[in-house]
Amino acid sequence: MVSLNKIIQAKRTIDKFINKTPCAIAPKLSQIYEANIYLKKENLQRTGAYKIRGAYNKIANLTKDEMAKGVIAASAGNHAQGVAISAKSFNARAVIVMPEATPLLKVSGTKSLGAEVILKGDNFDEAYAYAQEYAKENGLVFIHPFDDEFVEAGQGTIALEMLEEVSDLDMLVLPVGGGGLASGVASCVKQINPKIKVIAVGAKGAPAMFDSFKSKKQINSKSVRTIADGIAVRDASSVTLKHILECVDEFVQVDDEEIANAILYLLEEQKIIVEGAGAAGVAALMSDKFKYKKGSNIGIILSGGNIDVQMLNIIIEKGLIKSYRKMYISVTLVDKPGALMGLTDILRQANANIIKIDYDRFSTELDYGDARISITLETKGKAHQELVATKLHEAGYEFTQKY
Repeated sequence: MVSLNKIIQAKRTIDKFINKTPCAIAPKLSQIYEANIYLKKENLQRTGAYKIRGAYNKIANLTKDEMAKGVIAASAGNHAQGVAISAKSFNARAVIVMPEATPLLKVSGTKSLGAEVILKGDNFDEAYAYAQEYAKENGLVFIHPFDDEFVEAGQGTIALEMLEEVSDLDMLVLPVGGGGLASGVASCVKQINPKIKVIAVGAKGAPAMFDSFKSKKQINSKSVRTIADGIAVRDASSVTLKHILECVDEFVQVDDEEIANAILYLLEEQKIIVEGAGAAGVAALMSDKFKYKKGSNIGIILSGGNIDVQMLNIIIEKGLIKSYRKMYISVTLVDKPGALMGLTDILRQANANIIKIDYDRFSTELDYGDARISITLETKGKAHQELVATKLHEAGYEFTQKY
């Protein structure tokens, strides 16, 4: 495991550079799940994620010669920004290799911190391979996102902060991709209080570390596909796997639907914006992925908040549909004056708010003289949507509903 002394030293190194993020109780989650749920809000960290901790600790420990060469990293975004801002604080050159599909928010955020960005590869592992080649060719120091003891120790400082605020934690839940966060945090927890149960949460679309944990040996996956891009790692690390096998008690998985539900819940009920990886722990709680005693003190790390705006919009829209707060209907009418008014009057009687309407009379699927009306409605739940449907049927309208 990662030495506790190194984690304590890392805390001294990074303390003045990072934000000490809150570890606050979540009243609604605590009430629903009958436990004391504490959220460690690393989404409020500088650069919006915990990765700055390990990156700064690593760069701060470089020699003068290494610092003069400059640094390079491969990252889907959060490690990139952590390396960029840390290198900038030491006036060191920083080059970041990111997968080509990296959200624009993370690319622009990294550039704004002074780093040179190279987009290469379909996923982290391809970007990583290119970054290593580039480092050798250009004499740069490679800053690994998780296979480095200084990086792992930096991430472990999260556990020190959590235990300072909630000394009697019974359980700690955290997301796992490459395993740097899990290595540092779990190592720290087990050396301070071995009784605290550590739960690792991976994305089903990136199963390498989960499969490796279950098999107790390194197993890589052929591909990754998940909205949790921060933990979308294709190949398991033998370095972090060793720490995880030693210090993590249980490993569970959540799928994209569960992650999306957690993102939307945290946004609506907790007023917290998190990315996919940041929501993984809450997703595991909400999906009953692990067992705990009622009244337990459970700490969950919200690892980051750098979610792409377009992805957030998709999650919100799908969430509104699933919770029956949005309804899409399509009705074919005879195209004559007053026809549309009759339809909208029925919707008014059902107290359904029209937020969008499209009128199509040119589709080749329509008979001459007909028009297709596509309407988006704001509704108040399943019963309300059933009332809308009943009103339309009673008035003689035939319609299709999109989901």
